Amino acid sequence: MTFLFMVKGVGIGFRRDIADEIIGMVNPSPNFIELAPENWIDMGGYWRAKLDEAAEKYPISLHGLSLSIGSPDELDFDFLKKIKAFIKQYDIKIYSEHLSYSKCDNAHLYDLLPIPFTQDAVIHIAERIKVVQDYLEMPLAIENVSYYTAVAAEMKEHEFISEIVNKSNCNLLLDVNNIYVNAFNHGYNTKDFINNLPLEKVSYIHMAGHEKVADDLIIDTHGEAIIDPVYELLKWVYPKLNNSPVLLERDFNFPEINELKRELTQLHKITNQEEVDA
Repeated sequence: MTFLFMVKGVGIGFRRDIADEIIGMVNPSPNFIELAPENWIDMGGYWRAKLDEAAEKYPISLHGLSLSIGSPDELDFDFLKKIKAFIKQYDIKIYSEHLSYSKCDNAHLYDLLPIPFTQDAVIHIAERIKVVQDYLEMPLAIENVSYYTAVAAEMKEHEFISEIVNKSNCNLLLDVNNIYVNAFNHGYNTKDFINNLPLEKVSYIHMAGHEKVADDLIIDTHGEAIIDPVYELLKWVYPKLNNSPVLLERDFNFPEINELKRELTQLHKITNQEEVDA
């Protein structure tokens, strides 16, 4: 089975709860789908057949959960071997991961934990990214993550991200909602932050919803609709980028499919530089 698609336009996260709706989605339909490879690599039977059905219609991008690029543990080459085979099977053009860690002392922590903004961490992570890219024979896109407390920071977040991207020569997954969340929680300006990133390295964009749980705290949930200020931030930054594909993330609390179509339509309008609906 060979897939010759390139990832472009506006896509949506492929989740089992709405798999059939996504496969049948029209007016608009997504230009591509994204999935977490860990949830599909060893899957057979009904769900592998469902994935193959989706892959016949859409190109696929991968957004990983367990590479744990910031971990002190050794890289898991058994896992990377499976990733590489999956990439080849489905002709994957984008493999992205989180700038975080989820494993320590061989214990899987089932969360995406923040990494200290330090020079030692920059060197450690950049070298690991180089190893991964060499092994997979493709660039890795690293996502700026949401976090709720800075751990032993020696530099600013944008400096930390920029140094890792530049030292490793990886790509950047620009998560616009995460920038909004962090800016709100930590009191910085979203546009200043973005302007200090290596925007020429952005190869992919994420858009999602969040939940405000207190007057001074919002949580990145991927379970709510995208809010207008996050759309406006994407509208502002998108002309600075090189027509990067945009992904609508929704992981749970799924609305009616027409609501997801409305969000897709809004994102299509922004990427086509049209006026969005109020």
